[in-house]
Amino acid sequence: MSDPKRITLITGANKGIGFEVARQLGKAGHRVLLGARDAGRGQAAADTLRGEGLDVQFVQVDLGDTASLARAAAAIEASEGHIDVLINNAGVALEGDGNVSTANLDAVRRTFDTNYFGAIAATQALLPLVKKSSEGRILNVSSRLGSITYNADPNWEYAAVKMIGYNASKAALNMSSVILADELKDTGIKVHVVCPGYTATDLNGNSGPQTVEEGAEEIVRLATQANAAPSGSFTGREGPAPW
Repeated sequence: MSDPKRITLITGANKGIGFEVARQLGKAGHRVLLGARDAGRGQAAADTLRGEGLDVQFVQVDLGDTASLARAAAAIEASEGHIDVLINNAGVALEGDGNVSTANLDAVRRTFDTNYFGAIAATQALLPLVKKSSEGRILNVSSRLGSITYNADPNWEYAAVKMIGYNASKAALNMSSVILADELKDTGIKVHVVCPGYTATDLNGNSGPQTVEEGAEEIVRLATQANAAPSGSFTGREGPAPW
């Protein structure tokens, strides 16, 4: 799985966990397509990793723009021919999110637009390229906050974190991942749902106790190891996670 010809596209990879995943997969021998919405930031991130001797190329990917996704898919098909690993990493947590009775509905909608609809849009645009791989994988970066089991447990360590937009968008992403895994069960493509853990990034004001290296750990494992987990499963650094 460390063959240098393996091609991995990561959305939202210009910073945070996505950037670190790009770095680690580049070191593992992957050709990394670093996806980002902002061309300046994305190109700068790719240039940084290329400066470290890694095979990284910037690809502009705007999850809210189907034309952007179509252009990205066409460009990748022309230059690479296929994608081996698609990592739907881009995500947001927005001010105004909160409990059902008080959350700002616009913030909830915008959260779903990126975390859920954006991931589906990227998958629909890029799946034909993953199907051209001899060993395709799709990794959806979720969160334990999207686990209904955990959210229903008052003794869970993060039980107080109740953000209807973020938590529900990740729960919806989990559901779509299970359905996608079933849809692709006869193709050889594996679908994984992964929680990187509470990692210090811009998403949470750098409040998480984990480093980005630790946050990237499970994503990189699923992207590189053969038979790392069953298709349609939900895992994190701690092991399997409940739905």
